[in-house]
Amino acid sequence: MNTTTTERTAFVLAGGGSFGSIQVGMLRALVAHGVMADLVVGTSVGAINGAYFAGDPTATGVARLEALWRRLRRRDVFPLSLPRLGAFFSRSPALGDPSGLRRIIERELPYRDLESAAIPIHICAAELLSGGSVCLSSGPAVDAILASSAVPAVFPPVSIDGVMLIDGAIASNTPITMAIELGATRLIVLPTGFACALETPPTSTIASALHALNLLIAHQMVRDLAHVAGRANVVTVPPLCPLAVSPYDFSRADELIERAAKTTTVWLESGGLDEHAIPHALLPHD
Repeated sequence: MNTTTTERTAFVLAGGGSFGSIQVGMLRALVAHGVMADLVVGTSVGAINGAYFAGDPTATGVARLEALWRRLRRRDVFPLSLPRLGAFFSRSPALGDPSGLRRIIERELPYRDLESAAIPIHICAAELLSGGSVCLSSGPAVDAILASSAVPAVFPPVSIDGVMLIDGAIASNTPITMAIELGATRLIVLPTGFACALETPPTSTIASALHALNLLIAHQMVRDLAHVAGRANVVTVPPLCPLAVSPYDFSRADELIERAAKTTTVWLESGGLDEHAIPHALLPHD
């Protein structure tokens, strides 16, 4: 719980493809433990989870998000068609079609504009041309989430106010500095981790891209956590380890939610909120 009346707690949610289900288990445990957020900062799948959570930051809201993840399938998020596969031989900027993801967000998100969320939600995207980080705090929520989730070559860039935006991982997938700049005095970072226990390398184009992106995310997070060490009150929820699932595999959401809820509960009950070390599972390992 917030310890002072002046403390502002931010939940910072990283990206990670289907590993977003891990964050849902973390959120369940945090809310059950009485940990509340004053604002949320999210990127990529963390923007999706963060936006849903900001709309209803209660146990009931998390339960609805759980239900969504449990029925989600890869074809809902990454529908590939013959015309899209033809992108290999055309001038199309992406293989995937974001219309499925757009429909899910439009149907499930309980508000239209970011500023209408129950608590402030800030979404991190990256400028396509410069790679600079962009913070989206107002305007159409669906467009902001799709921009933050536009994995290069997988989904096309999204134009907002004339600026072409792509997945926030390209700039800073764990916008820790952004949360501090937004006035947060206490950061609780929810990483997704990476697949450290796969027996064979990913075989498909998108699976390979998402696996590489998750490795980038973990490295960025370690760098950012080291950068702010001693300058801010930052705690990081340990991600799952070992993890032998592809971030392109949405069929294991049930398992990942339950594992994350259990390990996060154990971490909280053992005083995790007072620990500021970088979790071992974020460091390079196998």
